[in-house]
Amino acid sequence: TGRGDGREERAAYRFTVAVRNVDQPVHVTAPRNEPNNLYIVEKNGRIRVRVRGRLRARPFLNISRSVSTGSEQGLLSMAFHPNYARNRRFYINYTDSSGDTRVVEYRTRGLTVLTRTRRQLLFVNQPYSNHNGGQVAFGPDGWLYVGMGDGGSGGDPENRAQNMRQLLGKMLRINVNSRRPVVQITALGLRNPWRFSFDRQTGDLYIGDVGQNAWEEIDFTRRASPGRENYGWRIYEGRARFTNEAPNPAGRLVMPIVVEPNPPNCSVIGGFVYRGRAAPAARGRYFFGDNCDSRIHSLPAPGGTQVRNEPFRIDGLSSFGEDARGELYATSLNGVVYRLAP
Repeated sequence: TGRGDGREERAAYRFTVAVRNVDQPVHVTAPRNEPNNLYIVEKNGRIRVRVRGRLRARPFLNISRSVSTGSEQGLLSMAFHPNYARNRRFYINYTDSSGDTRVVEYRTRGLTVLTRTRRQLLFVNQPYSNHNGGQVAFGPDGWLYVGMGDGGSGGDPENRAQNMRQLLGKMLRINVNSRRPVVQITALGLRNPWRFSFDRQTGDLYIGDVGQNAWEEIDFTRRASPGRENYGWRIYEGRARFTNEAPNPAGRLVMPIVVEPNPPNCSVIGGFVYRGRAAPAARGRYFFGDNCDSRIHSLPAPGGTQVRNEPFRIDGLSSFGEDARGELYATSLNGVVYRLAP
């Protein structure tokens, strides 16, 4: 399934400017107990906070001296613990000064990060500077999920995504409530999952997985999935054979719900199922995009395959995010955060 018949429908919603003058935003989020705040992740290593409509000048967190920002590297996302109101824990995913992936926990007091509480949960050596994945998000099971790219270069030259002895090209989960957190592989066969999300109403998983040169894809897994999935890379790019190898039987092979033909150097940007209240006509639709044509597309949830081309663009589109109420945002590398509105 591609982009349907290409027709646009006149939508009863649009993206409007929510925040300006941020530096290369790549993610936004907020804890459920802070309905008036929005946390904005900047690629350069800073996290900014908008409090009751005003952007604070002082960063919430600044680790810019520890972050590599070339290519697809940087501070790539953050996630708040489901029990953040009590335990004050949040998590970040970034590439360090050597280009390797680190997932780190911090605690806060109010809007102040207690930097001495830093606890590293995951370190993954990155062989190349691209395909770092970078998303962290809590699943409905209370574990922290981490999307890992295949390590980079082109064509997954060392076949890491199908190798269960490698953490690259996988969906990982971490039991952050343990003193000695366990890292588990929950899925394999990913090329570069930018981005993934869990439907806050159903718990279903959506992944935007970046293709090689021919196909972009959206993957879908219901919350009630029987177990580990193999999303196919590098055996498949989209639904097309990329190599003649056999897929690793360690995971159940699943095909994407949407594949889109794209020219080289284009990348799908996964999004969210909209569950907010501001734009009723958009409820229950999964919104995603592409970094080349700046177009926004949507699908009916759960797991619908008919793509609708939305009648708006966001130049420099880099990611999507949700606030505490489930309102949908989109970020632009041009320094703007947009909000879905009627």
